[in-house]
Amino acid sequence: MKKILSFMDWGIFALRLYHYILLLSRVLAASEFSNRTLLNVIWLSLALVVPLLFWFPGRRMNKIWFCILELLLGGSYYVNSVIHPDLTSKADYLLPSLTMGYLLTKQTLWIIPLLVFIPFCFQSYLRLSWEQALSIGTDNLLFCFIGMWASSVANAYDQKNKLAAEVEQQNRLLTHYTAEIEKMTLLEERNRMSKELHDTLGHSFISLILGLDASIALMDSKPAEAKDRLIRLRALAEKNLDEMRNIVHEMGEEEESSLVRQIESLAARFREHTGTALTLSLPEAERPIHFEVRQAILRVIQESFTNALKHGNASQLHLELEFSESNLQLSVRNNGKPIDKLNYGFGLTTMKQRVERLGGSLHLSSVEGTPALTEVRCEIPLKGVMPHGED
Repeated sequence: MKKILSFMDWGIFALRLYHYILLLSRVLAASEFSNRTLLNVIWLSLALVVPLLFWFPGRRMNKIWFCILELLLGGSYYVNSVIHPDLTSKADYLLPSLTMGYLLTKQTLWIIPLLVFIPFCFQSYLRLSWEQALSIGTDNLLFCFIGMWASSVANAYDQKNKLAAEVEQQNRLLTHYTAEIEKMTLLEERNRMSKELHDTLGHSFISLILGLDASIALMDSKPAEAKDRLIRLRALAEKNLDEMRNIVHEMGEEEESSLVRQIESLAARFREHTGTALTLSLPEAERPIHFEVRQAILRVIQESFTNALKHGNASQLHLELEFSESNLQLSVRNNGKPIDKLNYGFGLTTMKQRVERLGGSLHLSSVEGTPALTEVRCEIPLKGVMPHGED
């Protein structure tokens, strides 16, 4: 299927070649070789070769001149062979008509009526009736339309293959985008956590180490002072432990309160990697939510973005996030190709199960129109959900 256009080109080329070789063989098979026979051989050879200078399978150059020369050389020989009764190479003009129909362009549509007109060139000479001449012209027209149909089929397959290649390339970009998002998110979290721990706990541990060194030095000479230092160091260690717990707790709360920022960051990266128009409608005030709820929302958004480009070839997306008194509502809409049969793929099925485990629901809808609209809507209850990090 990937080579259907080349296959059709060579098929049409072979039929045309067969037509002229058959005519040449009939001319050469004549019992007597004369100047007329030589002229007909040269005529047929020119009709076969000259048009191929402008079109050859795999080397498309100028279809317009091919059709013009085919009509002038091949068509004139066809009329000549019909008019001269002593010429043994009489044949129809169907296969050349098929070839010209296959290579027809908007600039050569005028050839169609000429193919119908050719039989009328020898109508009076052969005393053909109008019905007979029209019948021959109709046959030429029919084969011309068959060639046009073959060309449209070949071009349709060619466009389909090009589109499939573009979709495959887009899928590779989306896969790279998804991996890049996860990698950057993990790296950002690692860097943030290391800086936070270094800035808040690093100096405390240095104090502990120095205090322990001093206590060790005073252990023999001033045991009472050493004991006092150790008691104070123990209190410092307890304080450091409390600070570490507070940091972990605050990190959890900060992560829970940064859903909007994470969505904005994800959207910015999506625009950067795909060049797709994406608009956001996000709440100004954000409620603290459970870690699993936040992760589920982010994964639903990511899957919705990916499917919009991968399956719908969408050019515009709109994301809307709302917090009600008891629910979190997410909607991701795109103008991609409508889905004929609503099927949840592996990604959306996994997300649907995750959302349902949290007591929520996920729905996919697709309608045709101007423009078309495909929507992924997610709703998760927040009432009674404990924010991550609270005991």
